[in-house]
Amino acid sequence: MTTRQDAIPLVPEDWQRALAIVAHPDDLEYGAASAVAKWTAQGKEVVYVMVSSGEAGIDSMPPSEVGPLRSVEEVNAAAVVGVNEVEFLNYADGIIEYGLPLRKDLSRVIRQFRPDILVTLSYHLKFSSGHLNMADHRSVGLAVLDAARDAGNRWIFPELLEEGWEPWNDVRFAVVLGVDESFAGHGIDVTGNWEKGMDSLRQHRAYLDNLGPAGARTFDFLTAHARQTGDKLGCEHGLLAELVLINEPWE
Repeated sequence: MTTRQDAIPLVPEDWQRALAIVAHPDDLEYGAASAVAKWTAQGKEVVYVMVSSGEAGIDSMPPSEVGPLRSVEEVNAAAVVGVNEVEFLNYADGIIEYGLPLRKDLSRVIRQFRPDILVTLSYHLKFSSGHLNMADHRSVGLAVLDAARDAGNRWIFPELLEEGWEPWNDVRFAVVLGVDESFAGHGIDVTGNWEKGMDSLRQHRAYLDNLGPAGARTFDFLTAHARQTGDKLGCEHGLLAELVLINEPWE
């Protein structure tokens, strides 16, 4: 195991409010929820925003049934790690497009919740495993970063002012998870919180059951990866992250 001084730097934790924005229910539960469990245990406030309800995620069930089911599972999963507020934007699962409508809606929620930091998934073509990162994740991840700037500019989407949402220009940085190691310049030590994150993932019973044996193997795969990352960070379980500075001062 590497020592702390040899490892990559950890994501700063001198903040109080985080807004986690992802495309689907369960996106945060493949690792990020362990970081959320750590942060809420520290007394930080974390709010989840799901751009879709994941209604296209189970082949054997119609979307009209899957969306409400997966929404309930996400609310239950969030509660496990101390998150009491989950918002759904009701975009169509599988065909979320990057563009001005999405940027405006995300700017609205950022102005509404006024977070110190944002959390999202990779906007890059591939995940750290080398597998293709689906279009919804890429669209949402990039839109989150752009919306962080949009939210602070009163002349972008001025209709939000008419709705009563004043600009919020205090998002310090975004934590982007699920990134390839070539983009990951920071880490998160989730030792002591890993299992709570996995318990959060277990709330997605319908989705995991739909995956069959692959769903059962997910926990071993994720845990092995967290241990490998922990070795790089000098801890038991860890996550790699890309830190994108939004309004941090220039050094």
